[in-house]
Amino acid sequence: MRSSRLSPRAARKILSLPALIRRVRRLQSQGRRVVFTNGCFDLVHAGHVTVLERAKRYGDVLVVGVNSDRSVRALKGKGRPILNQQDRALLLAALACVDYVTIFSERTPQRVIERLRPNLLVKGADWGAGKIVGRDTVERYGGRVVRVPLLKGSSTSRIIERIRGS
Repeated sequence: MRSSRLSPRAARKILSLPALIRRVRRLQSQGRRVVFTNGCFDLVHAGHVTVLERAKRYGDVLVVGVNSDRSVRALKGKGRPILNQQDRALLLAALACVDYVTIFSERTPQRVIERLRPNLLVKGADWGAGKIVGRDTVERYGGRVVRVPLLKGSSTSRIIERIRGS
């Protein structure tokens, strides 16, 4: 992996789902509260960092699910993602507030949430409570779902539009 040579410390935080599940189970058995959030994180910006830092405050360990390149294309359309999945994962893993990153190929993180069973699921306040994927799953096993405030005016799509001069 090209990116791992650039930042071996951050690259160690990027785990396959099976490896991440083993790590999370061990942490939870030690009483640690695991927080999960997810997104495309195409062109990581201050809004993303703000949500991630706020998410981390709700628990001991922050796990971030990143949509794969194929998944981002399916959700956002042609020309996306701007950065490939390994680069996006590495950027997130380099943040101090992020403990682990995993890449998922599905359009939603439902399968990841079902298998991971985080104590908390955190999403930005732009997501309506009824629209948060995995909400029912997390609440069914006693976890909590939290919506955190967003940084105003911070949007990947707007950044891309400005770059393209649209």
